[in-house]
Amino acid sequence: MTSQPVERRELTVRRAPKYVPFMIAGAVVGVIVAAILTLTTNGAQQFDAGSVFGFFAVLLMLPGVGLGAVVALVIDRQSVRRAGTAMVESVPEDESGELPA
Repeated sequence: MTSQPVERRELTVRRAPKYVPFMIAGAVVGVIVAAILTLTTNGAQQFDAGSVFGFFAVLLMLPGVGLGAVVALVIDRQSVRRAGTAMVESVPEDESGELPA
């Protein structure tokens, strides 16, 4: 068995948020705000509560998704500042293509 030179590399390691869960959470917050507005609005009696809720939900979900994306971007920028570095080494393979134990 011939010994191969070990290759060392320096990598940047950071924890980045996933954007989709933040955007979904923002949409849920928009629906919750729509429900609160529906319950507190006693104005026009010409529409039933389901129609008012549907209107507010559609109207507030998009800004909620945008707000969730902005929060994820802010967290992502903070994670760039807290990023660390790590040294990694390559592990040579056997002739069979398997990693050594």
